[in-house]
Formats: sequence, structure tokens, C-alpha cells
Amino acid sequence: MDDLSTLIGQAEVAVNTGQWALGEKLWQEVRRRDPYNAKAIFSLGIHAMQRRAFRDACTLIEEAQALSPHDPFILLTLSKARREAGDADGEGAAIEHALALDPYFLPALLAKAQRLERLGHKTTAALFFRNAVKVAGPETAWPAVLRGQLLHARSVSHDFARETYAHLSDAISPLLPSLAREQAERWREAASIMAGQTEPYRQHANQFYIPRLPAIPFYPRELFPWAKELESKTSLIREELRAALADEKKDFSPYIALRPGQPVDQWRDLNNSARWSHYGLWRNGRPDEAHLKRCPETRKALEAVDMASIGGLCPNAMFSALAPHTEIPPHTGETNARLVVHLPLIVPDKCTYRVGFEHRTWKEGELLIFDDTIEHTARNDSDELRVVLIFDVWNPLLAAEERELVRALAAANRSGLSG
Repeated sequence: MDDLSTLIGQAEVAVNTGQWALGEKLWQEVRRRDPYNAKAIFSLGIHAMQRRAFRDACTLIEEAQALSPHDPFILLTLSKARREAGDADGEGAAIEHALALDPYFLPALLAKAQRLERLGHKTTAALFFRNAVKVAGPETAWPAVLRGQLLHARSVSHDFARETYAHLSDAISPLLPSLAREQAERWREAASIMAGQTEPYRQHANQFYIPRLPAIPFYPRELFPWAKELESKTSLIREELRAALADEKKDFSPYIALRPGQPVDQWRDLNNSARWSHYGLWRNGRPDEAHLKRCPETRKALEAVDMASIGGLCPNAMFSALAPHTEIPPHTGETNARLVVHLPLIVPDKCTYRVGFEHRTWKEGELLIFDDTIEHTARNDSDELRVVLIFDVWNPLLAAEERELVRALAAANRSGLSG
């Protein structure tokens, strides 16, 4: 047996170093000594495929499969040999057998999708390509040998999802005009999720998550009694902003300013950068009295608003300046106990905002109110500066008594356990 093991090792080394003829000769000797050695018989089948002796290859690989009936890789190889031998039905049967042994065997999922694609079964092929991409996991984990196939699978999946979304959108479009904007967006997103174009956007609070609050991207302004009054102050607030912008924005500072040693993650391009800067009014519950003194009308307008008040976290308010051709990468906020409000003050064309699935365009003087624990991102693709007033307010779905619970939990968490 030791001699046989040595011989098998020599055969494997020969094959791995490209000595195909020697490798085949050694495998033949292994089989002569051990007629039922599945590895030798399978390897001889591979050599037959290399010689394009596909019928011989099928016979050998079928024999190896009978000796190792639970190995899906042997069946997948058999499917390739049968395909080259012109046995299309046999190819399909071998793939199905491999998937019956292991429904998550990635090479077999790809093989089935490719076979369906060749046969012209576009929809079913796309579904199997999609399943293969899901099973493969993140691109960084893809096996190098399957990368090309997986890139094709992903491309087919994306194209099919777009086509499916267009089809579903056509079906619901006649029904949407009767709905409010927020309701219509809900059904567009439902169609996108059904098509496999997007995943549901869920809340992710960095500090304080309150369960059972719905993940609503944008809230109607009509829910907030103070909204119209604040919007009416847009011109006054903009004047104070322009004064703050004077003198080359010297009082604006980078919004992202991570300390050395802190993870940079998606903020690498904006960390300590003036491309996204701010003029703080309140931060983490603390007022900036010097800045507020220069902006009395803004302060008065904000003090008439139902600003969130959570010790160490809220309120927050600032003028947020986004430089031309700058993108704020996708991120999520601190707590769904509050909502974030934008009052657009200086908004050139080509500026957009996305919360979850939903895209909006800022309009000067018109509030956007959203749940920032849902992934959101902003873009300024113009040649000019974009500035909005940002502040946070209580989530209106929390009862007054629950606000006290928010404060109590936040305070207890800050104080920590003694001893």
C-alpha cells in the first residue's frame, strides 16, 4: 500500500508540473495495481478528455462515479465529457445528479445556468445565474478559477433584473398617479425588490436603535406643524449663511475629522477635507454660541422647531457645504429616535440625494425630512457649491412618554455600570 501511495503521489506531481504523458502512464500503473481505485480511473478520464477521446472519457468517469457515488465534482466533470461527446441529455442528467447531492455546489449551479442559456431558456438561466452569485458570496471570496463565469453570471442577473423591473413598472404605472408620492415610491421599490434589482433597505443605527419603528425613507412635510413656518424663513436663513460663507469660509471646518487610529472606511476621500465642510450651530446637544450669535434668525427659527433632545447626541444643526463634483458615500446615522431635516439654501443643478431606494432633488426652501438610519448618500455634480441647513427632530411616531424613555436609556448607557 505504501508503494501505491508513493505511485499516486508521483502521478499527481507529474500532472501538476505539466508532464501529462508521464502522469497518464503512472495512473495506468496505479489502476493496474488497484483496479477499483476511483482517483486513478477519474484521472484517466481527464487524460482522455485532453486527448479529445470523449466517449472513452465518459466510460472512465462513469466508472469512477460508480465507485465514488457522493462526489458532485465527478458528476460535473462527467457532464462536460458527455457534452463534448454530443450527449446533451446525459450532460443535463449529470448536472442534475450533482445538484441533487449538493444544491449549493457552485460549479454545478453555473453549469446548469450556462446549459439553460445555450438552450435559449433565458428566464430560467437568469434565475440560476442569480442563485449562483448569491451562493458565491462577496466578490472578494470568489474562487479565481470561477471568476470569469461569475462575472458573466452577475452581468446576466443584473440585465434580467432591469428587464424584469421595467416589465413590473409598466404593470403598475397606470395605478400610481392616484397615490401620494411616498406611496408611489413604496410600490416602485416593491417592484424593484421583486425583480431582484435591489434588496430591502433596513434601518441601521450606529448608536441607539429603537425597534418597531418603520423604515420610512422620507416623511411628508405635512406631518410636521412647524414645517411651513420654517420654510418661510428660508431667505433670512440664507442671508446669515452667506455672511458665514464670507471671508473664504474660514469658519467652516471639515465635517469628517477622524482622529489618528480611527477606522477611515468609506470616509477616506473626505476625511479632513474641505470638500464636505460645515458651520456648526449645535453638535451632539451642545450649542456653538459664537456661531449662533452670528445667526440669530436661524437660531430663532430652529428654536421654534421640535428639535430632538437626547443627552450627548442631539440636537444637531449646521450649515452643510458640499463642494462641486463631490459625493458623500453611502452611510447611516446614529438613531431612529430622531429624523434628519434638510432646508436647501443654495442648490445648483445636478445635485441629488438618495435615502434607501428613493432619490430626491433638493429644492431651495423646501424641506426634506428623512430617517438617516436608512442608507443615504448625496452628490453634487455641478460646478458650484451646494449648501443646506441640517438639523434633527424627534421621530413623530414616538409618543411623548417614549421620548423620556429615549433620554433615560441614553443617559444610563452613557453612565455605564459601576464597579
